[in-house]
This record gives sequence, C-alpha cells and structure tokens, in this order.
Amino acid sequence: MTANINKLKGKIAERGMTQISLSNALQMSPSTLHRKIKSGGLGFSIGEIHRIAEILHLTQTETDEIFLYENSH
Repeated sequence: MTANINKLKGKIAERGMTQISLSNALQMSPSTLHRKIKSGGLGFSIGEIHRIAEILHLTQTETDEIFLYENSH
C-alpha cells in the first residue's frame, strides 16, 4: 500500500511548508524525505507518520486518506 503523495504534498503546501521545512521539523535530511516521498511513502515508519500528522495538524481522516491510501489502478 502506498501513500497518497499528491494529497500529502497538498497538505504540506496548505500549511505553508516545503519538503525542506518538513524534513527539518522531522529532524530528517531533505534527501531522505525526498526519497521516501518518491518511493510512494513506503519508507515511512509508523513513528514518522505520526510526527508528520502532528506537524501538519492532520485529522485522523486526513492521515488515513494519505497513509492508508490504496491505489485502485
């Protein structure tokens, strides 16, 4: 199961952040965050998902829609 990367990127932008500012907030290198996003979110740990949700102030529904996304294609 991959993450809904477009929705994640949209939420990052809605919160006035960039991938670099999010990586800083996560205490993760920008290249690591970029790699995890590029892989469809497969590399995110549960802890990282929780921290992303907290940093971006995601509701449980938004978190589920992003990280429990099942691509039907």
